[in-house]
Amino acid sequence: MRTRGKITEVFSSVQGEGLYFGEEQIFVRFFGCNLKCKFCDTHLDRFTEYEPEELLQELKLYKNGHATVSFTGGEPLLQKYFLKAILKLTRKEGYKNYLETNGILHSALEDVIDDVDIVAMDLKLPSSTGLKDFWHHHHRFLKVASKKETFLKMVICQDTNEEDLKEGLRLIKEVNKFLILVLQPNSYEEYEPMIEKLERFKDIARDNHITACVIPQLHKKIGLK
Repeated sequence: MRTRGKITEVFSSVQGEGLYFGEEQIFVRFFGCNLKCKFCDTHLDRFTEYEPEELLQELKLYKNGHATVSFTGGEPLLQKYFLKAILKLTRKEGYKNYLETNGILHSALEDVIDDVDIVAMDLKLPSSTGLKDFWHHHHRFLKVASKKETFLKMVICQDTNEEDLKEGLRLIKEVNKFLILVLQPNSYEEYEPMIEKLERFKDIARDNHITACVIPQLHKKIGLK
């Protein structure tokens, strides 16, 4: 089946979030998302359609010095047929496949997980997003993601409460207590007033035997895309 993907942009930069911050990657930004988090910093209003082979040829333009392709969004798993096709092509070419996802579309993840190397999965806390909770979906998603290298991210805002953090920690302990949790301060809010909260949250994670670290969006701090 021929499938075309809606891609907002393809570019080379440095990973600015999570455990792989500082690594040079090629970024493929997928158009469209199934959520509207109040802290969202990605607003997509246009896209170009690609066939998988067309996208692969564009990725090859950046091959020198780049071993990892970050599939980000939006939410890449909304376009699972195209994502599955391009993942197979990039893996065959020797790239490492890095999937950034909001951690909700577990059925779609099951269809592509074999060709994913690293999963950077969000845990969407209701008091951070302004949305309903997704604990059930996150639970099922994390079970699938844990077949591969996975780490978790929580965006922490001034409004984020401890109850949501603790619920997220319970979920991690139930599915895979060895995963590393990244506490990521909301880039739209001042960092300094949140330092105490971030440290307290890190201590709560430690008391629950979960390894947590605080990593801001470093690409924004140093002026990279």
